[in-house]
Amino acid sequence: MATKVLFITPPFTQLNTPYPATAYLKGYLNTLGVSSKQMDLGMDVILEIFSRKGLQKVFEIVENLDVQLSDNASRILRLKLKYLQTIDPVISFLQDKNPTLAYHISEGDYLPEAARFEQLDDLEWAFGTLGVRDKARYFSTLYLEDLGDLITEAIDPNFGFSRYAERLAVSASDFDEMEIALNDETGLIDQIMLHLLQEKIKEVDPVSVAFSVPFPGNLYGALKCGQFIKKNFPGISVWMGGGYPNTELRTLKDPRVFDYIDFITLDDGEAPVRLLLEHLDGQRPVSELKRTFVRENGQVKMWNNSAFKDISQRDVGTPDYSDLNLQNYLSVIEVANPMHRLWSDGRWNKLTLAHGCYWGKCTFCDISLDYIARYEPITAEILCDRIEEIMLQTGNNGFHFVDEAAPPALMRDLAIEILRRGLTVVWWTNIRFESSFTTDLCRLLRASGCIAVSGGLEVASDRLLAMIKKGVTVSQVAQVCNHFTSAGIMVHAYLMYGFPTQTAQETIDSMEMVRQLFELGVLQSAFWHRFAMTAHSPVGLDPKAFSVSRMNPEDGDFANNELAFEDPVGAKHELFGDGLRKSLFNYMHGIGFEIPLQDWFDLKMPKTGIDKKYIAKAIQNEPEPVYKDQNRILWIGALPELMQGEEEGFVELIFSGKKEDFAMELPEELGAWVTKLLEKVSYTNPLNTIKPVKESYEEEVGEFEELVESEVWEILKEQGLLIF
Repeated sequence: MATKVLFITPPFTQLNTPYPATAYLKGYLNTLGVSSKQMDLGMDVILEIFSRKGLQKVFEIVENLDVQLSDNASRILRLKLKYLQTIDPVISFLQDKNPTLAYHISEGDYLPEAARFEQLDDLEWAFGTLGVRDKARYFSTLYLEDLGDLITEAIDPNFGFSRYAERLAVSASDFDEMEIALNDETGLIDQIMLHLLQEKIKEVDPVSVAFSVPFPGNLYGALKCGQFIKKNFPGISVWMGGGYPNTELRTLKDPRVFDYIDFITLDDGEAPVRLLLEHLDGQRPVSELKRTFVRENGQVKMWNNSAFKDISQRDVGTPDYSDLNLQNYLSVIEVANPMHRLWSDGRWNKLTLAHGCYWGKCTFCDISLDYIARYEPITAEILCDRIEEIMLQTGNNGFHFVDEAAPPALMRDLAIEILRRGLTVVWWTNIRFESSFTTDLCRLLRASGCIAVSGGLEVASDRLLAMIKKGVTVSQVAQVCNHFTSAGIMVHAYLMYGFPTQTAQETIDSMEMVRQLFELGVLQSAFWHRFAMTAHSPVGLDPKAFSVSRMNPEDGDFANNELAFEDPVGAKHELFGDGLRKSLFNYMHGIGFEIPLQDWFDLKMPKTGIDKKYIAKAIQNEPEPVYKDQNRILWIGALPELMQGEEEGFVELIFSGKKEDFAMELPEELGAWVTKLLEKVSYTNPLNTIKPVKESYEEEVGEFEELVESEVWEILKEQGLLIF
């Protein structure tokens, strides 16, 4: 029986884990009983190239080139036999199929080394003392990057491990350059890609092929494959959707795109895909498609059946990773940045807590688009059902929740549900640094398996944060970072420079804020991004309100998202990037805090006006929590054993922690009340508020305020009594 849809992620995204869009859509079609298959074509191409057979082809092409190679490429070519000897074992090691090879690799005399290994002098400084396996994976990553450099120089300048021909799609207002590339001579990587595509189509016999294009670096691959399908399999319908068309192609006018693709869908794919399938089955006219571009009479036409509502998050089903060959992905260590390492290291199941963003106000963000604007959470019970189903399906308990900003209340409920079900889950997500993340909530998240969060500190300036409508202050961010760090959760901050009207003074002051956060150890990872104005953000829609003007007010016929603009008030932001990045690299490794900020730059910078103790004071001056009747109270430890105390009138509560036992001797009346309390507010029961707890204590024992200020209460809090 023919497969209805073959979902494909074209080259290239990540080496360590599949991009989730195809698994999401396959999961939804499962609920409809519609047959589908999926393929990570990028991963398949990587494995084909980086094999003995694939490298043999690479070396043959390079040897026959009539060009002058760089010294680095020449060295790699001279080491050809060593690369051919080692490539298959290295790939097997990075797939965790050959772990003992780590000892051989980490000794430093197994792999051939070219230019990428020149940074090894800084290995200990950058990474500390790596374990054998991590060191071997880092060496293996450098080894692959050396080979990638050879391919980029001599085979295909558009090659990249996580992107392919990205240059052709970034800010491409017209289709001309892309079309020239698509009709150029087919090189080695394209040949491999198209051969693998042909084999898959013959295997699954699809009625349609649908390409998920999340990033600019996936567009060329999708269109090249579409071109191949139209020529060789003209009966197959070809679709495209994903993050790139959702943001870049909303004003598409150029009909030439449809020489390669039949349909382009926008935003959430479930409803458009369902209607498209019904259309292809002859059940609906083309006019009833939803958020779908087609070519009609030589013109681009958007059909949007607004009467057909988007699919509820409760009804989209569980993502299905079953046919993605998860055992073939490569766990690499690319960079020293701790959060970026999480991104590239290990196999993460991708899942979403809530559709859209519960905040939805940031002025630099595409808040006018559906993927941000339509906020729809689901319940912790449904989430945990999906988590359990995916763990059973993949054999992996690592989850990256890919929310724009995970809602604190839903994170709380999810954490409690994970504890109630006794699941072992390791997870991380993106958040807003809002005050809801108290110390106790962070401790709960950690207990459920949360290991890291990332959030936007952005410009680290209260004036600009207010202009961005971020809804936080720098002091608040510092306090929340401290809460997460104290709970053992790593914190990564997205940093931004070049926001409209940002001055050099504000840039250096922001840098000082970041320096202090790292020096105090409440921030472990960060990355500076240059501000980009996008067409669907409040800044892009009304630049005058932010004292800037657009330089390209007319939309092109193809991609339209990033906008050039003039900022007559702000500084020359392009001069600051190197200094910001250099300083941050040092701060992340615990050094360079004493270096004057202006020394990181090649140009004259103003001195910071920020108090050297600004962040420390913000953390120290955080007010003590005040318990309100509506606060929740939760015990996340094991219930204690109540025993007779050594003295008459006293009892002993024995708490068994993971590492050791702990005993607390209390008067009988208080001991009995504490035991009853912990049973009632245990995570195994529904959440309780503090009001009935307070009333119970005052009715049976004494003044609740005295309890809260006592050593007994402090000890219970240390052992796992949480209030939030």
